[in-house]
Amino acid sequence: MAMESEKELSAESKLLRVKLQEGKVIIGQESVLKYLKSGRLSNVFVARNCPTKVQEDVAYYAKLARVSFGVLSYTNEDLGVFCKKNFFVSVLGIVQ
Repeated sequence: MAMESEKELSAESKLLRVKLQEGKVIIGQESVLKYLKSGRLSNVFVARNCPTKVQEDVAYYAKLARVSFGVLSYTNEDLGVFCKKNFFVSVLGIVQ
């Protein structure tokens, strides 16, 4: 459960950190799918241990909406900590 050091942050992590500070991140499968269907997201990410069914659903709708989809190197627990939430986060999207 080692978090990446500041120097090793991936491009996705840097983007997420900036968007979190701007308040442009949507958390949760239902909210992300709703935003995807309305065309208001630019990127969608899932935790590396996100359930397969959830990951497939989100990837499918991201493809339909022509939105970038990625699997992060974080677990859902690490992603919750990264987002400063006191719960696990498996799915999140970035608002355009």
